[in-house]
Amino acid sequence: MTGYGWQRPRGSTRPRRSISSISSTATVFAACSAVGASLLTGCGVLPGVAGGSREPITVMTWAPDGTSATNTPGMPAMAKAFARWVNAGGGIDGHELKVITCNEHNTAAGASDCARRAVKEKAVAVVGSYSQYGSAFMPPLEVAGIPYLGGYGISDQEFTSALSYPVNGGQAALISGSGRQLAPDCEQVSLVRPDTVSGDVLPTLLNAGLLSGHRKAATDIRTTEDAGDYTTEAQHALAQAGADPALVNRIGKKAAEQKAKKGCVTAVLGDRTETFFDSFRRVESDDQKVRVASVIGSIGQPLLDRTGGKDGPFEGAYVTGWYPEADDPRWDPMKKVIREQAFGDDAIDAADAGVQTTWIAYTALKKIVESLGQDSVRAVDVVRALNKGVSVNTGGLTPDLRWRFEDMLAAPDFPRIVNRQVTFQVVKDGRLVSLKGGFTDVSSTLENSAANG
Repeated sequence: MTGYGWQRPRGSTRPRRSISSISSTATVFAACSAVGASLLTGCGVLPGVAGGSREPITVMTWAPDGTSATNTPGMPAMAKAFARWVNAGGGIDGHELKVITCNEHNTAAGASDCARRAVKEKAVAVVGSYSQYGSAFMPPLEVAGIPYLGGYGISDQEFTSALSYPVNGGQAALISGSGRQLAPDCEQVSLVRPDTVSGDVLPTLLNAGLLSGHRKAATDIRTTEDAGDYTTEAQHALAQAGADPALVNRIGKKAAEQKAKKGCVTAVLGDRTETFFDSFRRVESDDQKVRVASVIGSIGQPLLDRTGGKDGPFEGAYVTGWYPEADDPRWDPMKKVIREQAFGDDAIDAADAGVQTTWIAYTALKKIVESLGQDSVRAVDVVRALNKGVSVNTGGLTPDLRWRFEDMLAAPDFPRIVNRQVTFQVVKDGRLVSLKGGFTDVSSTLENSAANG
Protein backbone atom coordinates (compact mmCIF):
# COMPACT_ATOMS: atom_id res chain seq x y z
CA MET A 1 0.00 0.00 0.00
CA THR A 2 1.30 3.46 -0.87
CA GLY A 3 0.34 7.02 -0.12
CA TYR A 4 1.45 7.18 3.51
CA GLY A 5 3.35 10.39 3.01
CA TRP A 6 6.80 8.87 3.22
CA GLN A 7 9.37 7.53 0.78
CA ARG A 8 12.22 5.20 1.36
CA PRO A 9 15.43 7.28 1.45
CA ARG A 10 18.28 6.29 -0.80
CA GLY A 11 21.69 5.45 0.54
CA SER A 12 22.54 6.10 4.16
CA THR A 13 19.82 6.23 6.77
CA ARG A 14 21.72 8.91 8.68
CA PRO A 15 20.03 12.32 8.38
CA ARG A 16 21.72 15.08 6.41
CA ARG A 17 22.66 18.05 8.51
CA SER A 18 21.75 21.40 7.05
CA ILE A 19 24.11 24.41 6.96
CA SER A 20 21.97 26.12 9.60
CA SER A 21 22.25 23.04 11.82
CA ILE A 22 26.04 22.95 11.46
CA SER A 23 26.21 26.68 12.21
CA SER A 24 24.09 26.25 15.34
CA THR A 25 26.29 23.39 16.48
CA ALA A 26 29.40 25.48 16.05
CA THR A 27 27.87 28.36 18.03
CA VAL A 28 26.94 26.11 20.92
CA PHE A 29 30.39 24.49 20.89
CA ALA A 30 32.06 27.86 21.06
CA ALA A 31 29.88 28.98 23.93
CA CYS A 32 30.64 25.86 25.90
CA SER A 33 34.38 26.12 25.22
CA ALA A 34 34.46 29.69 26.49
CA VAL A 35 33.12 28.63 29.86
CA GLY A 36 36.15 26.49 30.51
CA ALA A 37 36.82 22.83 30.89
CA SER A 38 35.60 22.74 34.47
CA LEU A 39 32.07 23.73 33.42
CA LEU A 40 31.75 21.60 30.30
CA THR A 41 29.64 19.01 32.11
CA GLY A 42 26.53 21.17 31.80
CA CYS A 43 27.02 21.51 28.04
CA GLY A 44 27.52 17.81 27.44
CA VAL A 45 28.62 16.27 24.18
CA LEU A 46 26.82 17.60 21.13
CA PRO A 47 24.36 15.45 19.21
CA GLY A 48 25.76 14.08 15.96
CA VAL A 49 29.38 14.45 17.03
CA ALA A 50 31.32 11.18 17.05
CA GLY A 51 30.93 9.55 20.42
CA GLY A 52 28.08 11.90 21.37
CA SER A 53 24.48 11.35 22.39
CA ARG A 54 21.85 10.41 19.85
CA GLU A 55 18.68 12.30 19.03
CA PRO A 56 15.67 11.75 21.30
CA ILE A 57 12.79 9.60 20.11
CA THR A 58 9.22 10.79 20.60
CA VAL A 59 6.31 8.33 20.77
CA MET A 60 2.69 8.60 21.89
CA THR A 61 0.43 6.38 23.99
CA TRP A 62 -3.29 7.11 24.25
CA ALA A 63 -6.16 5.56 26.18
CA PRO A 64 -9.60 6.51 27.52
CA ASP A 65 -9.84 7.78 31.09
CA GLY A 66 -12.69 9.20 33.16
CA THR A 67 -15.42 7.91 30.83
CA SER A 68 -18.70 6.13 31.57
CA ALA A 69 -17.56 3.05 29.61
CA THR A 70 -14.11 1.43 29.43
CA ASN A 71 -11.13 3.23 31.01
CA THR A 72 -7.50 2.15 30.77
CA PRO A 73 -5.37 4.77 32.58
CA GLY A 74 -2.74 2.14 33.35
CA MET A 75 -1.58 2.07 29.73
CA PRO A 76 -0.18 5.63 29.51
CA ALA A 77 1.06 5.29 33.09
CA MET A 78 2.98 2.14 32.13
CA ALA A 79 4.40 3.93 29.10
CA LYS A 80 5.75 6.72 31.32
CA ALA A 81 7.25 4.20 33.73
CA PHE A 82 8.95 2.36 30.87
CA ALA A 83 10.43 5.62 29.61
CA ARG A 84 11.82 6.47 33.05
CA TRP A 85 13.34 3.02 33.25
CA VAL A 86 15.11 3.02 29.88
CA ASN A 87 16.23 6.63 30.23
CA ALA A 88 17.76 5.88 33.62
CA GLY A 89 19.92 3.35 31.80
CA GLY A 90 20.98 5.67 28.98
CA GLY A 91 17.91 5.46 26.79
CA ILE A 92 17.21 3.06 23.94
CA ASP A 93 20.50 2.53 22.15
CA GLY A 94 21.53 6.00 23.34
CA HIS A 95 18.24 7.70 22.40
CA GLU A 96 16.26 9.42 25.13
CA LEU A 97 12.69 8.12 24.97
CA LYS A 98 10.04 10.84 25.18
CA VAL A 99 6.49 9.60 25.77
CA ILE A 100 3.51 11.86 25.08
CA THR A 101 0.18 10.65 26.45
CA CYS A 102 -3.33 11.51 25.34
CA ASN A 103 -6.84 10.85 26.67
CA GLU A 104 -9.01 9.71 23.76
CA HIS A 105 -12.17 9.90 25.95
CA ASN A 106 -13.63 6.76 24.35
CA THR A 107 -14.94 8.85 21.44
CA ALA A 108 -14.16 8.99 17.74
CA ALA A 109 -13.40 12.71 18.00
CA GLY A 110 -11.02 12.07 20.89
CA ALA A 111 -9.21 9.30 19.01
CA SER A 112 -8.84 11.53 15.96
CA ASP A 113 -7.53 14.40 18.10
CA CYS A 114 -4.91 12.15 19.68
CA ALA A 115 -3.78 10.89 16.29
CA ARG A 116 -3.45 14.41 14.92
CA ARG A 117 -1.44 15.39 17.97
CA ALA A 118 0.91 12.45 17.35
CA VAL A 119 1.47 13.81 13.85
CA LYS A 120 2.05 17.33 15.15
CA GLU A 121 4.55 16.11 17.75
CA LYS A 122 6.40 14.13 15.05
CA ALA A 123 6.00 10.85 16.91
CA VAL A 124 7.90 7.97 15.34
CA ALA A 125 5.18 5.56 16.52
CA VAL A 126 2.00 5.27 18.55
CA VAL A 127 2.74 2.51 21.05
CA GLY A 128 0.62 0.37 23.37
CA SER A 129 -2.60 2.37 23.06
CA TYR A 130 -6.34 1.68 23.45
CA SER A 131 -9.17 2.90 21.25
CA GLN A 132 -12.12 1.20 19.59
CA TYR A 133 -12.26 3.98 16.97
CA GLY A 134 -9.72 2.74 14.46
CA SER A 135 -11.58 4.42 11.60
CA ALA A 136 -10.90 7.76 13.32
CA PHE A 137 -7.27 7.35 14.39
CA MET A 138 -5.71 5.26 11.61
CA PRO A 139 -6.22 7.64 8.64
CA PRO A 140 -4.18 10.52 10.17
CA LEU A 141 -1.42 8.08 11.11
CA GLU A 142 -1.43 6.50 7.65
CA VAL A 143 -1.14 9.88 5.91
CA ALA A 144 1.85 10.77 8.11
CA GLY A 145 3.41 7.31 7.85
CA ILE A 146 3.33 6.73 11.63
CA PRO A 147 3.10 3.07 12.70
CA TYR A 148 0.60 1.89 15.31
CA LEU A 149 2.62 -0.60 17.36
CA GLY A 150 1.03 -2.94 19.85
CA GLY A 151 -2.43 -1.46 20.26
CA TYR A 152 -4.81 -3.14 22.67
CA GLY A 153 -6.57 -4.97 19.83
CA ILE A 154 -10.11 -3.62 20.11
CA SER A 155 -10.62 -2.05 16.67
CA ASP A 156 -10.88 -3.68 13.25
CA GLN A 157 -8.34 -1.34 11.65
CA GLU A 158 -5.61 -2.62 13.95
CA PHE A 159 -5.78 -5.88 12.01
CA THR A 160 -6.22 -4.51 8.50
CA SER A 161 -4.10 -1.35 8.18
CA ALA A 162 -0.66 -1.84 6.65
CA LEU A 163 0.72 0.53 9.30
CA SER A 164 -0.61 -1.44 12.26
CA TYR A 165 1.67 -3.93 14.01
CA PRO A 166 -0.31 -5.76 16.72
CA VAL A 167 1.33 -7.81 19.48
CA ASN A 168 -1.75 -9.90 20.27
CA GLY A 169 -4.70 -11.32 18.36
CA GLY A 170 -7.11 -8.70 19.67
CA GLN A 171 -10.74 -9.32 20.46
CA ALA A 172 -10.92 -11.69 17.50
CA ALA A 173 -8.49 -14.18 19.02
CA LEU A 174 -10.04 -13.86 22.48
CA ILE A 175 -13.63 -14.44 21.38
CA SER A 176 -12.87 -17.30 19.00
CA GLY A 177 -10.66 -18.81 21.71
CA SER A 178 -13.46 -18.39 24.23
CA GLY A 179 -15.74 -20.43 21.99
CA ARG A 180 -13.18 -23.22 21.95
CA GLN A 181 -12.75 -23.02 25.71
CA LEU A 182 -16.50 -23.23 26.33
CA ALA A 183 -17.31 -25.93 23.78
CA PRO A 184 -16.38 -28.98 25.90
CA ASP A 185 -18.67 -27.97 28.80
CA CYS A 186 -21.47 -25.84 27.36
CA GLU A 187 -24.44 -27.21 25.44
CA GLN A 188 -26.12 -23.80 25.24
CA VAL A 189 -24.32 -20.44 25.32
CA SER A 190 -25.64 -16.90 25.67
CA LEU A 191 -23.40 -14.03 24.55
CA VAL A 192 -24.05 -10.56 25.98
CA ARG A 193 -22.14 -7.95 24.02
CA PRO A 194 -22.29 -4.26 23.08
CA ASP A 195 -24.56 -3.14 20.25
CA THR A 196 -21.70 -1.45 18.41
CA VAL A 197 -19.80 -1.92 15.18
CA SER A 198 -16.93 -3.61 17.01
CA GLY A 199 -19.43 -5.76 18.90
CA ASP A 200 -21.20 -6.97 15.77
CA VAL A 201 -18.37 -9.32 14.80
CA LEU A 202 -18.25 -11.07 18.18
CA PRO A 203 -21.05 -13.64 17.59
CA THR A 204 -19.42 -14.92 14.40
CA LEU A 205 -16.10 -15.35 16.17
CA LEU A 206 -17.58 -17.07 19.23
CA ASN A 207 -19.64 -19.37 17.05
CA ALA A 208 -16.55 -20.40 15.09
CA GLY A 209 -15.00 -21.59 18.33
CA LEU A 210 -18.16 -23.37 19.42
CA LEU A 211 -18.51 -25.00 16.02
CA SER A 212 -15.00 -26.43 16.32
CA GLY A 213 -16.30 -28.29 19.38
CA HIS A 214 -19.48 -29.38 17.57
CA ARG A 215 -21.73 -27.01 19.52
CA LYS A 216 -24.57 -24.92 18.15
CA ALA A 217 -24.39 -21.15 17.76
CA ALA A 218 -24.72 -18.91 20.81
CA THR A 219 -27.72 -16.70 21.47
CA ASP A 220 -26.70 -13.14 20.60
CA ILE A 221 -27.90 -10.59 23.18
CA ARG A 222 -27.08 -7.01 22.25
CA THR A 223 -27.08 -4.15 24.74
CA THR A 224 -25.61 -0.71 25.45
CA GLU A 225 -22.06 -0.64 26.78
CA ASP A 226 -22.68 2.06 29.39
CA ALA A 227 -25.91 0.93 31.09
CA GLY A 228 -26.32 1.07 34.86
CA ASP A 229 -28.46 -2.07 35.03
CA TYR A 230 -28.69 -5.22 32.91
CA THR A 231 -31.53 -7.11 34.59
CA THR A 232 -33.51 -7.68 31.37
CA GLU A 233 -30.42 -8.89 29.50
CA ALA A 234 -29.46 -11.17 32.40
CA GLN A 235 -32.88 -12.80 32.48
CA HIS A 236 -32.79 -13.36 28.73
CA ALA A 237 -29.25 -14.77 28.88
CA LEU A 238 -30.18 -17.24 31.63
CA ALA A 239 -33.30 -18.45 29.84
CA GLN A 240 -31.43 -18.99 26.56
CA ALA A 241 -28.61 -20.82 28.35
CA GLY A 242 -31.08 -23.35 29.74
CA ALA A 243 -31.87 -21.78 33.12
CA ASP A 244 -35.41 -20.61 32.42
CA PRO A 245 -37.30 -20.56 35.77
CA ALA A 246 -40.38 -21.93 33.98
CA LEU A 247 -38.53 -25.21 33.41
CA VAL A 248 -38.87 -26.16 37.07
CA ASN A 249 -42.63 -26.59 36.72
CA ARG A 250 -42.31 -28.41 33.41
CA ILE A 251 -39.48 -30.88 34.01
CA GLY A 252 -38.98 -30.79 37.76
CA LYS A 253 -36.41 -29.17 40.06
CA LYS A 254 -33.68 -31.80 39.68
CA ALA A 255 -33.89 -31.95 35.89
CA ALA A 256 -33.91 -28.15 35.65
CA GLU A 257 -30.80 -27.99 37.84
CA GLN A 258 -28.94 -30.49 35.65
CA LYS A 259 -29.92 -28.68 32.46
CA ALA A 260 -28.67 -25.35 33.82
CA LYS A 261 -25.29 -26.89 34.66
CA LYS A 262 -24.75 -27.53 30.96
CA GLY A 263 -25.42 -23.90 30.05
CA CYS A 264 -22.99 -20.96 29.92
CA VAL A 265 -23.37 -17.19 29.91
CA THR A 266 -20.51 -15.08 28.63
CA ALA A 267 -20.45 -11.28 28.72
CA VAL A 268 -17.99 -9.04 26.88
CA LEU A 269 -18.78 -5.49 27.94
CA GLY A 270 -15.43 -4.05 29.04
CA ASP A 271 -15.71 -2.22 32.35
CA ARG A 272 -19.48 -2.78 32.33
CA THR A 273 -19.05 -6.54 32.55
CA GLU A 274 -18.98 -6.15 36.32
CA THR A 275 -22.29 -4.26 36.18
CA PHE A 276 -23.84 -7.01 34.06
CA PHE A 277 -22.84 -9.76 36.46
CA ASP A 278 -24.18 -7.71 39.39
CA SER A 279 -27.57 -7.83 37.67
CA PHE A 280 -27.02 -11.46 36.71
CA ARG A 281 -26.42 -12.63 40.28
CA ARG A 282 -29.58 -10.92 41.48
CA VAL A 283 -31.78 -12.84 39.05
CA GLU A 284 -29.99 -16.20 38.93
CA SER A 285 -31.68 -18.94 40.94
CA ASP A 286 -29.66 -20.97 43.45
CA ASP A 287 -31.27 -24.06 41.95
CA GLN A 288 -30.33 -23.23 38.34
CA LYS A 289 -26.67 -22.31 38.28
CA VAL A 290 -24.92 -21.85 34.92
CA ARG A 291 -21.22 -21.42 34.21
CA VAL A 292 -20.12 -17.85 33.55
CA ALA A 293 -17.32 -16.76 31.27
CA SER A 294 -15.67 -13.79 29.63
CA VAL A 295 -12.38 -12.66 28.15
CA ILE A 296 -9.45 -10.79 29.60
CA GLY A 297 -10.14 -7.08 29.58
CA SER A 298 -13.73 -7.66 30.61
CA ILE A 299 -12.75 -9.89 33.53
CA GLY A 300 -9.27 -9.67 35.02
CA GLN A 301 -7.46 -10.11 38.31
CA PRO A 302 -8.12 -6.50 39.42
CA LEU A 303 -11.87 -7.12 39.09
CA LEU A 304 -11.63 -10.42 40.97
CA ASP A 305 -9.76 -8.74 43.82
CA ARG A 306 -12.29 -5.92 43.95
CA THR A 307 -15.31 -8.20 44.08
CA GLY A 308 -14.30 -10.53 46.88
CA GLY A 309 -11.73 -12.90 45.42
CA LYS A 310 -12.59 -16.52 46.19
CA ASP A 311 -15.83 -15.40 47.87
CA GLY A 312 -16.83 -13.26 44.90
CA PRO A 313 -19.27 -13.92 42.06
CA PHE A 314 -16.67 -15.09 39.54
CA GLU A 315 -15.31 -18.17 41.28
CA GLY A 316 -15.13 -20.95 38.68
CA ALA A 317 -15.52 -18.58 35.70
CA TYR A 318 -13.72 -19.37 32.45
CA VAL A 319 -11.58 -16.53 31.09
CA THR A 320 -9.70 -16.46 27.79
CA GLY A 321 -6.56 -14.34 27.69
CA TRP A 322 -3.68 -13.39 25.43
CA TYR A 323 -0.85 -13.85 27.88
CA PRO A 324 0.17 -16.01 30.85
CA GLU A 325 -1.68 -15.39 34.13
CA ALA A 326 -0.53 -12.43 36.21
CA ASP A 327 1.31 -14.61 38.77
CA ASP A 328 3.52 -16.17 36.11
CA PRO A 329 7.24 -15.37 36.73
CA ARG A 330 7.61 -14.20 33.13
CA TRP A 331 6.02 -10.92 34.26
CA ASP A 332 8.72 -10.31 36.89
CA PRO A 333 10.80 -7.87 34.74
CA MET A 334 7.71 -5.70 34.19
CA LYS A 335 6.81 -5.82 37.87
CA LYS A 336 10.33 -4.73 38.79
CA VAL A 337 10.05 -1.69 36.51
CA ILE A 338 6.67 -0.82 38.05
CA ARG A 339 8.08 -1.04 41.57
CA GLU A 340 11.09 1.09 40.73
CA GLN A 341 9.61 3.63 38.33
CA ALA A 342 5.86 3.95 38.93
CA PHE A 343 6.28 5.67 42.31
CA GLY A 344 3.11 4.21 43.79
CA ASP A 345 0.97 5.14 40.79
CA ASP A 346 -2.40 3.51 41.53
CA ALA A 347 -3.28 3.56 37.83
CA ILE A 348 -0.78 0.77 37.14
CA ASP A 349 -1.84 -2.76 37.99
CA ALA A 350 0.54 -5.48 36.78
CA ALA A 351 -2.44 -7.83 36.35
CA ASP A 352 -4.26 -5.47 33.97
CA ALA A 353 -4.27 -6.60 30.33
CA GLY A 354 -3.81 -3.03 29.09
CA VAL A 355 -0.71 -2.55 31.24
CA GLN A 356 0.64 -5.91 30.08
CA THR A 357 0.03 -5.08 26.41
CA THR A 358 1.78 -1.73 26.83
CA TRP A 359 4.81 -3.44 28.37
CA ILE A 360 5.02 -5.87 25.45
CA ALA A 361 4.55 -3.06 22.89
CA TYR A 362 7.37 -1.00 24.40
CA THR A 363 9.55 -4.10 24.61
CA ALA A 364 9.02 -4.39 20.86
CA LEU A 365 9.82 -0.70 20.31
CA LYS A 366 13.09 -1.09 22.22
CA LYS A 367 14.14 -4.05 20.09
CA ILE A 368 13.22 -2.24 16.86
CA VAL A 369 15.17 0.91 17.70
CA GLU A 370 18.19 -1.13 18.80
CA SER A 371 18.11 -3.01 15.50
CA LEU A 372 18.45 0.26 13.56
CA GLY A 373 21.68 1.50 15.13
CA GLN A 374 21.09 5.06 13.89
CA ASP A 375 21.76 8.48 15.40
CA SER A 376 18.35 9.67 14.23
CA VAL A 377 15.18 7.58 14.11
CA ARG A 378 12.12 8.53 12.11
CA ALA A 379 8.76 6.88 11.61
CA VAL A 380 9.86 5.60 8.19
CA ASP A 381 12.83 3.86 9.81
CA VAL A 382 10.61 2.09 12.32
CA VAL A 383 8.23 0.99 9.55
CA ARG A 384 11.10 -0.28 7.41
CA ALA A 385 12.54 -2.34 10.26
CA LEU A 386 9.13 -3.85 10.98
CA ASN A 387 8.43 -4.71 7.36
CA LYS A 388 11.90 -6.18 6.82
CA GLY A 389 11.30 -8.74 9.56
CA VAL A 390 12.83 -7.58 12.83
CA SER A 391 12.05 -10.31 15.37
CA VAL A 392 11.01 -9.48 18.93
CA ASN A 393 11.47 -11.89 21.81
CA THR A 394 9.13 -11.02 24.69
CA GLY A 395 10.55 -13.43 27.24
CA GLY A 396 7.85 -16.02 26.64
CA LEU A 397 4.91 -13.66 27.20
CA THR A 398 4.05 -14.16 23.53
CA PRO A 399 5.58 -16.18 20.72
CA ASP A 400 8.43 -14.33 19.03
CA LEU A 401 6.80 -11.48 17.12
CA ARG A 402 7.52 -10.61 13.49
CA TRP A 403 5.43 -8.68 10.99
CA ARG A 404 6.51 -9.80 7.52
CA PHE A 405 3.86 -10.58 4.93
CA GLU A 406 4.43 -14.31 5.36
CA ASP A 407 3.79 -13.97 9.11
CA MET A 408 0.26 -12.66 8.58
CA LEU A 409 -2.99 -14.60 9.02
CA ALA A 410 -4.88 -16.00 6.03
CA ALA A 411 -8.12 -14.27 7.01
CA PRO A 412 -9.37 -11.23 5.07
CA ASP A 413 -11.09 -9.63 8.07
CA PHE A 414 -7.93 -9.44 10.19
CA PRO A 415 -4.86 -10.26 8.07
CA ARG A 416 -2.46 -8.32 10.33
CA ILE A 417 -2.72 -10.82 13.17
CA VAL A 418 0.73 -12.36 13.67
CA ASN A 419 0.13 -13.69 17.20
CA ARG A 420 -2.70 -16.23 17.12
CA GLN A 421 -2.03 -17.67 20.57
CA VAL A 422 -4.43 -17.44 23.53
CA THR A 423 -4.46 -18.84 27.05
CA PHE A 424 -7.29 -20.68 28.79
CA GLN A 425 -7.71 -19.63 32.40
CA VAL A 426 -10.16 -20.27 35.23
CA VAL A 427 -10.89 -18.42 38.47
CA LYS A 428 -9.76 -20.67 41.31
CA ASP A 429 -9.63 -19.46 44.93
CA GLY A 430 -10.07 -15.93 43.61
CA ARG A 431 -7.05 -16.06 41.27
CA LEU A 432 -6.80 -16.47 37.53
CA VAL A 433 -4.84 -19.67 36.95
CA SER A 434 -4.02 -21.65 33.85
CA LEU A 435 -6.69 -24.14 32.85
CA LYS A 436 -4.57 -25.59 30.09
CA GLY A 437 -0.80 -25.28 30.23
CA GLY A 438 0.80 -23.09 27.58
CA PHE A 439 -0.79 -21.37 24.61
CA THR A 440 -3.58 -22.48 22.28
CA ASP A 441 -3.30 -21.59 18.58
CA VAL A 442 -6.62 -20.29 17.20
CA SER A 443 -5.44 -19.73 13.61
CA SER A 444 -7.83 -22.26 12.10
CA THR A 445 -10.74 -20.95 14.16
CA LEU A 446 -10.11 -17.38 13.01
CA GLU A 447 -9.84 -18.48 9.40
CA ASN A 448 -13.07 -20.48 9.70
CA SER A 449 -14.87 -17.49 11.22
CA ALA A 450 -13.81 -15.38 8.25
CA ALA A 451 -15.03 -18.06 5.83
CA ASN A 452 -18.37 -18.37 7.59
CA GLY A 453 -18.89 -14.68 8.40
